[in-house]
Amino acid sequence: MPLFRVQNRKKQSVVTVRAAPRNRQRAIVSFKGITLQAAIGRSGVTAFKREGDGGTPIASMRLLSGFVRGERIRLPQTPLSMKRIAKEMLWCDEPKHAAYNRLVKAPFKPSHEEMRRADGLYDVCLVMDWNITSRKRHGGSAIFFHLIKPGYQPTAGCVAVNPRDMKRLLPHLRKGTVVKVLG
Repeated sequence: MPLFRVQNRKKQSVVTVRAAPRNRQRAIVSFKGITLQAAIGRSGVTAFKREGDGGTPIASMRLLSGFVRGERIRLPQTPLSMKRIAKEMLWCDEPKHAAYNRLVKAPFKPSHEEMRRADGLYDVCLVMDWNITSRKRHGGSAIFFHLIKPGYQPTAGCVAVNPRDMKRLLPHLRKGTVVKVLG
C-alpha cells in the first residue's frame, strides 16, 4: 500500500491583470508569455467592490463563458463556450431584482445593460465569475473581459483589451481559466 498518492492535475491557467504603475485606469495583462495593455475601471482596482463604483475588483475570477457578435467579428477556435449575442439579450444590474447579475431577455424594465451594444465593446465579451455563482446584492454586476474603447478609455469595472489581443488570447482560454486582478 503506497504511503502517499500522486494526483495528476493539470496546472490551472491564470491570466494576470496588474494595475499599471502610473495610470490607475490601465493595466498590464500577462498570460503564457503574452503581455498586453488593458483598460480597467475608471476608479482603478478595489478590494471592496460595490455596484456602480467604477472599480475593477481585486480578485481571482474564473471564466465561465462568453458572448460574441458573430456578424461583426470572426473568432479563432476557442475551448471557451461562446454564445452569439441576440437583440433581446440584456444583463440585469438592478441589485433589488431576483435576476441581479444575470442574463435576461427584453422586454425587461429594471436597470440593465444591453449586450448587443452599438459601440462594439461586447463584440467579444467573456463572463468572469464575479458575484455570479455566489451573489451578494450591491456586490457589483457585469464584470466582463471585453473589448476596449478607442484610446484605452476606462471601463465601468471590467478588463478590456483590443480586438487583436483578444484574438491572441481566445485559443488558450477555457471555462475555469482564472483572471487574477492584482492591486
